[in-house]
Amino acid sequence: MQRVRSKFNQKPLTQFVLATLCAAGAQVSHAQATGDLGSVQSTAVSSSDNSAPAAKNAESAPAQAPSQGSLTASEPKSVISQHYIQNSTAPTSNYSDIVQIAPSVSNIDPNGSGLMESQSLSIRGFQDGQYNVTFDGIPFGDSNDFTHHSTSFFSNQVLGSINIDRGPGDASQIGFATFGGTIGLESKDPSLTPSFSVLGSYGSWNTWITGAELNTGDMQQWGDARAMVGYTQTGSDGYLTDSAQRRQNVYFKLEKPIGDNTLITVFATYNNIHQNVPLGATAAQIQAYGPNFGLNDNPASQAFSGYNVDLINTDFEYIDVQTKVAQWVINNKLYTYGYYHNGFNGLDPNGETPNGTSLGANDVPGQEMNNNYRAWGDVLTAERKIGPGTLQMGAWITHQSNFRDNFNVDDSLNFAFLSQNFTMTDTLLTFEPYLQYALQLPYGLTVTPGVKYVSFNRDIDSPMNQKSGDPLDYGHTWTKVLPSLTVHEQIASDWSAYIQYAQGFLAPNLNVFYVQNPSVSGQPDPEQTDNYQIGTTFKTNRLTVSADLYYINFRNAVTSRTVGDNTIFTNAGGAVYKGFESEATFSLGYGFSLYANLTFNSAKQKSTGDWMPNAPQQTAAAGVLYEHGPLNGSLITKFVGHQFGDTGDTQPIGGFAVTNFSAAYTIKSLAPWLHNTRIGFQIDNLFNRTSIDALAGYTAADNTPLYWTIPGRAFIGTLSTDF
Repeated sequence: MQRVRSKFNQKPLTQFVLATLCAAGAQVSHAQATGDLGSVQSTAVSSSDNSAPAAKNAESAPAQAPSQGSLTASEPKSVISQHYIQNSTAPTSNYSDIVQIAPSVSNIDPNGSGLMESQSLSIRGFQDGQYNVTFDGIPFGDSNDFTHHSTSFFSNQVLGSINIDRGPGDASQIGFATFGGTIGLESKDPSLTPSFSVLGSYGSWNTWITGAELNTGDMQQWGDARAMVGYTQTGSDGYLTDSAQRRQNVYFKLEKPIGDNTLITVFATYNNIHQNVPLGATAAQIQAYGPNFGLNDNPASQAFSGYNVDLINTDFEYIDVQTKVAQWVINNKLYTYGYYHNGFNGLDPNGETPNGTSLGANDVPGQEMNNNYRAWGDVLTAERKIGPGTLQMGAWITHQSNFRDNFNVDDSLNFAFLSQNFTMTDTLLTFEPYLQYALQLPYGLTVTPGVKYVSFNRDIDSPMNQKSGDPLDYGHTWTKVLPSLTVHEQIASDWSAYIQYAQGFLAPNLNVFYVQNPSVSGQPDPEQTDNYQIGTTFKTNRLTVSADLYYINFRNAVTSRTVGDNTIFTNAGGAVYKGFESEATFSLGYGFSLYANLTFNSAKQKSTGDWMPNAPQQTAAAGVLYEHGPLNGSLITKFVGHQFGDTGDTQPIGGFAVTNFSAAYTIKSLAPWLHNTRIGFQIDNLFNRTSIDALAGYTAADNTPLYWTIPGRAFIGTLSTDF
């Protein structure tokens, strides 16, 4: 990007961005609805962009910001640093717990931070399966509906930073569902200095974590290679009754330079999870047993924890080669990941279906399922300077093979087989090549037109298909050419602005094949969007601030509702998503900083004007942070506004806010052999707000609504040190 003098100039793009942002403040409105189910409260370098001089000062605004914009971004973007992850989030937290601090993002894990898969993570009202998640630039997710398992692959301890792109990105942004945004997880790098680190934490609900990490440092005898290997083990009884979790994670990363122009990176992580998972609670159960009602310890009940169990094993590996050949900078990642899930549940844990099976009149009925998949893929990028700009091209190809089955069992007889519900093998082949050119113009302007081709090929081979029960061998391919155009202006070294247009595309879920003859019934149109965004970012030592406006024309918007253990999808037709987003951090001096973000969001169906489900009308955060010498701390409140849990403006959920506190003291040298000894203490949900925050679904028998509540106040203490 061309560097320009810091003097303010009234350039056309600057004037347009500022005028648009200022004019929009009063135009974005949000409805005030009645009939709320509850009103409670939610919780809560950087990347290369923060290599600016401001980030070198540990007490500066960029260094302290929980979330901040990027000077190089061409769409709304929030960067969450390792500093925030380590100092202000629970050591058990998933990425879903961490990203909820960002503008327009909402999430509460019902069982406590990191102790259950995320149930309601949304970005601008887009739900899981409508946004993209990557790890070190590699998209991952379930092939059947593009959703993600927040507890299953990556622990808090392996993360270096997280980038939240609120939009489809330019042509180079690959993924299954980029139009809803991208959560980009970045692994931390091995240290240049050798160390051996250990940590231990203990807190509420018998929650504990132990871990160790070895860094080799720079091994000059091995050609400047450096590596790290780590292990963590977590256990908790959980906030929800009888909803325990046990989790093990091991990770490894090696970086090895070869010559002056090549770097090879090898990464691997392996996880094992044992968890007892409830499906939510009815309003009557919450009233009778409390907001933490989940499962029970009665073997005669379908809600017995021993009958509601997930056994999950995962792995994720890649080899990355970055090199320079002639004038080309080339990066290639070859990867694989696997997910193996054996799950059990009572047929109706919420008590509306009586006991009894074909093997015993009083036996407990249940179900067993398997969801096992393996993905292989490759991500290739190449770029070089050509003329007044940079040519960027690349491709992503991935193949995922998935085996799924489900059958009825007798829980009382050690899950004895009763009958098959369905069994299938399905595959998804995805191919996304792209081409774009970043044209650098005078006055710090960069114009980047691009185009991406997307192809999704689904195949299913089922002797007993889900829902229909008939055999099926069928395949279908969806394709689309997606254009994008971004204009970025580097107004000064500390100020930038952008405008973006991009199209989004999402292939239908596997469930469209759950009919007797898909070739006769036809295939639905994919979800498609036109995205328009405009914004600006300003960053100095004292202040970071960013703001943006977005407008998304959504065609063939698909909504979902969960009934029992089945998810039902419905085409809601057209929808419009629009809003205003902002965030800022201001350094007060003496180690203190203030942080705040504020968004106004609208997501409504075109035909009815009804709100899209699970789309908060507003989000906000405010907090104070402190870091000076050995002491650091934060007190941050996150607010999520009113929303509806289902279509037709039904199941209203009141706004809520949760306040989190954290503090830590670091002793640089406790002993000649002990360094960076850190004593930390955190309180999640300081004011113990425990009301309803999301719709979990409906019971299978009587269609009774099920809800999630905010987990109660939780304490956790942590001790870590380096040897």
